Amino acid sequence: MNTQKFHREIPPLSKGDSFLVFDRIKDSFDFPIHYHPEYEINFILNGKGVKRIVGDHIEEIDDVELVLVGPNLHHGWEMNACKNKKVHEITIQFHNDLFSDSLLSRRIMMPIKDMFNRSNHGILFSKKTGEELANRLISISKLDGMDYFLEIISILHDMANSRNQRLLSTFTVDHDTFEDDDKMKLVYEHIQKNFSNKITLDEVSDITSMSPVSFNRFIKKRTGKTFVNYLNDIRVGYAARWLIEKDLSISEIAFKSGFNNIANFNRIFKSIKNTTPSQYRDEFYGMKRFL
Repeated sequence: MNTQKFHREIPPLSKGDSFLVFDRIKDSFDFPIHYHPEYEINFILNGKGVKRIVGDHIEEIDDVELVLVGPNLHHGWEMNACKNKKVHEITIQFHNDLFSDSLLSRRIMMPIKDMFNRSNHGILFSKKTGEELANRLISISKLDGMDYFLEIISILHDMANSRNQRLLSTFTVDHDTFEDDDKMKLVYEHIQKNFSNKITLDEVSDITSMSPVSFNRFIKKRTGKTFVNYLNDIRVGYAARWLIEKDLSISEIAFKSGFNNIANFNRIFKSIKNTTPSQYRDEFYGMKRFL
C-alpha cells in the first residue's frame, strides 16, 4: 500500500487498506471532538499546552505525546495554551477488525490484545516511551509494503509492553471486557444497572457468593481499587458525561449518578478529576461538536 497519498490529507480508510498514516506540521492544532470506529494512535511533538479531550478526560499535553484511542471513544484537541507554530502530528488509524480474535488469542499477541481492550478508555503512554518510539513513528511514512505493515505491528507490540501507561477516560463506549470472569461480570452488570441507587458491600458480596472481606480482596485484585473507589469511579464517569451532554444542574447530576450529598459529590469528583464539577463543565463549553 502506498502511504504517500496520506501525508497531508485525511482520506477515508478503505476496506482494502491495513493502516492509514497522516503526518503533518501544523501552526494551529484544533480538532473538534469526534469519534470513529477505527483505532487511532496519536503522536504529537512540540505541542506542550495543547488541550487533549478523550472521553471524559481533559488535560494539557506535554511536548511529547503518545496516545491510543479505542473505537468510537470521542476525542479532540485544541491549541489552548500552546504557543508553538510547528506542532508535528502523526496519526495512525486502523480498522477495529484488522486483527482477528483468533490472531489476538495467540500468545505472542496477548499484550496487544490486552492493550486494545484497555484502549476503550484511551491510553496515555509515558514521555519516555514516546521519545523512544519517536524516530520509528516519524519514519513510518517513508516505508511501504510489508516493511510498513510489520513496523507498525512492532510499534504496537512495544507500546503494549511499555511501562507507566495511564488510562484516561473513566467511562467506555461499550461494556468493559472481563474475559473468563463471571463474578466480575456480575459485579459490573449490577453496578451499571443500579449505580444511581444505594449499593452496599454486603449486597454485591452476596451476588458473587463471597464474604465482604473476600470480595474486597477480589475487587482490589481485579481493578486495583476498593469496592467503594471502584463504584465512585463509575458514578463520577457518568456524572462527567452528563455534565457535558445534559442541561441539568450539578445537584441534579449528583443525585442522578448516585450521590446523596452534593458536598460529598463535589469532593469525590475533584479527587478523581482534579477539578470541580462546575469547572469541568466550563472546560467543555464551546467544544460540544461531535463529528
